Amino acid sequence: MDLPALFRRHATDIGSSLRARGVSADVAADITQDVFVKLLAGGGGTAVLHNPRAYLKRIALNLLVDRHRREPGAALVELSPDLLDEIADEAPDAERAAAARQRLAVVEATLAELPPRTRRAFEQHRLGERSLAEIAAELEVSTARVWAMVRDAYGHVKRRLDEHAE
Repeated sequence: MDLPALFRRHATDIGSSLRARGVSADVAADITQDVFVKLLAGGGGTAVLHNPRAYLKRIALNLLVDRHRREPGAALVELSPDLLDEIADEAPDAERAAAARQRLAVVEATLAELPPRTRRAFEQHRLGERSLAEIAAELEVSTARVWAMVRDAYGHVKRRLDEHAE
């Protein structure tokens, strides 16, 4: 059983399902951690292999009930998905934000590797929303040449991002 892979695959989903039940983000994070500690301590056997998502969510709900019993003042509230969507925080979590910053850094470094005219054509087309014909006139090249430069830049950026993802 690959516990880190299970955590990466299911932790966010477990936390979201707990949040949908009205649990605060901090308590949901604590319970999610407890799920994997319990799994590490107890194994889980074939139940984990058969349906890990359901098994992990069941552990989380059991831990939530246990917590509610220990803290009777803590209310459990069922929230409908529509209501949850209205109050859900749309901001990316820290992990996604860090990954986005890393990808942006890769793109910036990759653009710096391009020949100056290719970079300029790409940036003006992609970021400046200028037409290929406008860029061709400014660079004094054909529209086909500008298209080739932009295409090459896209390919270069994609290759670097693919390398970074590995």
